[in-house]
Amino acid sequence: MKHLWIVLIGLLLFSCSKEEGKQMVVSGQVAGLKKGVLYLQHVPDSILVTMDSLEIRGDGSFQFEIPTEYPELFYLYLDKADQNEVNDRIPFFGEVGQITINTRWDAFDTKASIEGSESHAIYTEYKKVMSRFNTEYLGLAQERLASPAAPERIDSLTKRMEQTTLRSYLYTVNFALNNRNSHVAPFLAVIEIPDVQNKYLDTIYNALPDSILAGTYGKRLKSLIDSRRQAAQ
Repeated sequence: MKHLWIVLIGLLLFSCSKEEGKQMVVSGQVAGLKKGVLYLQHVPDSILVTMDSLEIRGDGSFQFEIPTEYPELFYLYLDKADQNEVNDRIPFFGEVGQITINTRWDAFDTKASIEGSESHAIYTEYKKVMSRFNTEYLGLAQERLASPAAPERIDSLTKRMEQTTLRSYLYTVNFALNNRNSHVAPFLAVIEIPDVQNKYLDTIYNALPDSILAGTYGKRLKSLIDSRRQAAQ
């Protein structure tokens, strides 16, 4: 009986340590912040949900600790009580482990430094290239608006805008395939290109390993593909 209790206690301790190992700790410093409320948020389905909050008075340091099983996109939101939400939300890919976010109160999202998340590093790499596509698209759109009402010119600019969009979609597909071992891959398919042709979604889905398909965005990609197939019937 004594040995049985030892085995049971050992199993309990192993179970607890396993659950503790699935914690995400987000900490850091908001330089210059004297008063405000920080919120840790994410979108589990389609609604932004606050997971935890912290009131800051006189010290800009913070720490959140929440259970996390799979990497997901989270948001660090700062409410400075200034009735202005511009530049107050930092998106980041969170995952199990220690993540450090350092920034400034007056440039909350633009000066944010995020370390400790491999998923976020991949996501950042993707966003850098996509920002160039977005800049190119916006430039063409502005040029089209400023152009005289010449049908040939407008048609030409419209075609170039469509080509830019297509190139960005193909880049996203290739990026997802090249990073198939990351939960960022199905995230991009679901969030960035949900209206791409079914064959591309299928290609991404079929390339993902079971460990990624079992995650939050792997399941959402499967649901997206199934719903589009049903709609096409």
